[in-house]
Amino acid sequence: MVKIAPSILAADFSHLGEDVLAAVRGGAKYMHIDVMDGAFVPNMSIGPCVIQSLRPVTDAVFDVHLMIDRPERYVEDFAKAGADIITVHIEATQDLDACIDKIKALGVKAGVSIKPATPVEAIAPYLDKLDMVLVMSVEPGFGGQKYMPSAEEKLRKLKALAPEGMDISVDGGINLENITRVVENGANTVVAGSAIFGQPDIEATTRKFVETANQ
Repeated sequence: MVKIAPSILAADFSHLGEDVLAAVRGGAKYMHIDVMDGAFVPNMSIGPCVIQSLRPVTDAVFDVHLMIDRPERYVEDFAKAGADIITVHIEATQDLDACIDKIKALGVKAGVSIKPATPVEAIAPYLDKLDMVLVMSVEPGFGGQKYMPSAEEKLRKLKALAPEGMDISVDGGINLENITRVVENGANTVVAGSAIFGQPDIEATTRKFVETANQ
């Protein structure tokens, strides 16, 4: 089954818990949580305290995407806050092996993300250690960007290379018009932000995403 991971970056933080619960009622199994430091990407977002506050609201899988420099400095904080999966960028750390090992030692699943310009071959040596690979179909840092079809070739390559059980996720510009394309090309986890949380009926929209992805 293809999993839908609504991105809380697009949610209304004045009633974040309610929005998250609406998405879960609609069938979301994962909740995608973008963390940005203003250095690795030109934007800033939330820290561990928001995840810690949100954790009692739902038992959905918290898929925490660290768009931060030297993420190994903070993975323990996010694990303690309630992350189930911690995804770091290969472009953000000088020792990806050690970073993956640190995440796993904390009892959390490990993921690696690649920006649009980074080839799949860059992460191929690490695939056997990973629980998730996240393909960015926009430049990381801001929501609401236009989907880049070049992500589809990466998804196909990953599908051919991925060990059994590894999540192949895609993030950026996904909507009901293009979700079928990313699934057909290999994604089994799909992140959507404004296309879900920017809609008046979050529950119904999430349900439509789940249905469309799993046709």
